[in-house]
Amino acid sequence: MKDWEVVIGLETHAQLATVSKIFSGASTAFGAAPNTQASPVDLALPGVLPVLNKQAVECAIRFGLAVEAEVAEKSVFARKNYFYPDLPKGYQISQYELPVVQGGHVTIAVGQGDKAYEKRVNLTRAHLEEDAGKSLHEDFGGKTGIDLNRAGTPLLEIVTEPDMRSADEAVAYAKALHALVRWIGICDGNMQEGSFRCDANVSVHRPGTPFGTRREIKNLNSFRFLKEAIEYEIRWQIETLEDGGAIQQATVLFDPATGETRAMRTKEDAHDYRYFPDPDLLPLIIDDAWKARVRAELPELPEARKQRFIAAYGLSAYDATTLTASAEIADYFEAATAAAGRNAAKPCANWVMGELAARLNREGLEIEQSPVAAPQLGGLAARIVDNTISNAIARKVFEVLWSGEGRSADEVIEKQGLKQITDSNAIESLVDEVLAANAASVAEYRAGKEKAFNALVGQVMKAAKGKANPQQVNEMLKRKLG
Repeated sequence: MKDWEVVIGLETHAQLATVSKIFSGASTAFGAAPNTQASPVDLALPGVLPVLNKQAVECAIRFGLAVEAEVAEKSVFARKNYFYPDLPKGYQISQYELPVVQGGHVTIAVGQGDKAYEKRVNLTRAHLEEDAGKSLHEDFGGKTGIDLNRAGTPLLEIVTEPDMRSADEAVAYAKALHALVRWIGICDGNMQEGSFRCDANVSVHRPGTPFGTRREIKNLNSFRFLKEAIEYEIRWQIETLEDGGAIQQATVLFDPATGETRAMRTKEDAHDYRYFPDPDLLPLIIDDAWKARVRAELPELPEARKQRFIAAYGLSAYDATTLTASAEIADYFEAATAAAGRNAAKPCANWVMGELAARLNREGLEIEQSPVAAPQLGGLAARIVDNTISNAIARKVFEVLWSGEGRSADEVIEKQGLKQITDSNAIESLVDEVLAANAASVAEYRAGKEKAFNALVGQVMKAAKGKANPQQVNEMLKRKLG
């Protein structure tokens, strides 16, 4: 692959968090019986007229302001003509030449450690449109069922420039965008329910030559599938070209069962859709006062909060990025730090990103469902910082808090007698006992075997039932052995 350059652009459909559809009053609630939430407007029955949902427009404005884009003073709805069996009108109401959001960017963090880097992904546009219905192919005796509940659901389609150069960058962008739309409250981000889904445009070319022919992978509803689909498509295109073949512009689907993409249809261009302004909808006018009202309601944005975490708490850029992956994580960290004290910010960050995140992941919980509340975790971090307990003991306290058997770290420490031994005389006595009983290990250490020192530390901690201050134990042992 070193002889090829990959070019990726993403088109993401974010279902907007409105209670009714974009042009009708029908409900957008998920899970209703088929065809029970399709109004005459959604079905395009004769004589009906669409009416634009103001809340959907405000969602688009929020997004445009959040990505530092131009929110158009005037945008126009168009009819995009094509046939789908689950598109009752025979056309989709969308925006084309004059979208509501133009430009903007999203900053992504890619990789970890020494290989980590940030990149700016530029946006082409974001436009409002309605969703189509859904075709169901199972349990119909070889026939296809049509559910029009989704028809007319409000979408914001967010289109990037072809700025990404790997599947990892594409996934990093998708995750950043997913976090952003949830952060500003315009989309619930539920990928299983289809609220957030990506189409990936992928092409390859030799460095220094024009971009290759792209193929569009449709409807990817998980970050894992997005990565697998792009990586397969890259390999397939390179192998095809190296074997002397040509890439035909096409729309393809990804099959998670096989890990392969397959062509669905040749890819249309804009002129194939015969766009023209929708005669039933006036141009959308957004004045400065409306934008100002929406801006005043925006929360602190992820990038601003990340920079504040770095400045206020002394966190690394990596830690601050991780802690601002969602508003819920950021809120939890700040609440924990408020309970622990600002000098405990780093331990709080470590516990949120480490032990807590791992436990939540194992049990399939979101951070807002954590059995350990943020003030409880903050209290635990505070006792680590003031040397009341060690990290090893802290893990025991965390387990008790997780089980719900303790109201606070202080209560658990007191009830179970877990307070750390910091008295130097007591630690010296334990060290002397261990050195006297482990002459062989002492001799090995003095002969240059560093592992023997760790064994002696373990023996002291065992004698202290894990409650001796590890730093003091290390210092005392080194002094005695020296």
